[in-house]
Amino acid sequence: MDPQAVASLIDHTLLKPDAPREAVIRLCREAREFGFGAVCVNPYWTGLAAQELAGSDVKIAVVAGFPLGANETRTKVFESSCAIGEGASEIDMVINVGALVCGDTDAVQRDIAEVVRTAHINGAIVKVILETALLTDAQKKQACNLAQRAGADFVKTSTGFGPGGATAADVTLMRAAVGPGMGVKASGGIRTWEDCHAMIAAGANRIGTSSGVAILSAIPA
Repeated sequence: MDPQAVASLIDHTLLKPDAPREAVIRLCREAREFGFGAVCVNPYWTGLAAQELAGSDVKIAVVAGFPLGANETRTKVFESSCAIGEGASEIDMVINVGALVCGDTDAVQRDIAEVVRTAHINGAIVKVILETALLTDAQKKQACNLAQRAGADFVKTSTGFGPGGATAADVTLMRAAVGPGMGVKASGGIRTWEDCHAMIAAGANRIGTSSGVAILSAIPA
């Protein structure tokens, strides 16, 4: 595959809690240099990322309700609103996993829909993180359907902080659940070109990884 086409699918990611300012600056400068589609950062770094990426085509994705998803909806909405106000154009929110597991699907859909409403009013998109390693296949499909009904733009596999990351099988399941009209982001444990290629082949059209530079360098000529 063309390296530039692959780069445009990558959310160049830095979500470590101990990441210093210098690492965020380096992330943004790499995103500019290699043409990554977006950077994905914690809320505190939104303004810095906006400053570093001003004038570029690189988008800024910011997490909300991260990494557990158990925040109140109004907290996720406030986080999202603040991030968008500081320059984010994409919100990666974590679903209320506990509510899904106990069958409170109305609460899960409302939670997503409120963040989506806030984002869309302000011209931003929403990726809904399922944390697939905690769910059965039936729950994964259900979560995809709830996110779709709530108007989200993408479903996403993982936070990278759960018990497991993205798998090609989960991406295939999620793509089948949402069909061709919604985005699927694979994230969590994607470190090599082989990992990345497997996710794209399974149906992902966005890749979240902290290894984007290494992945691009390993694409066969």
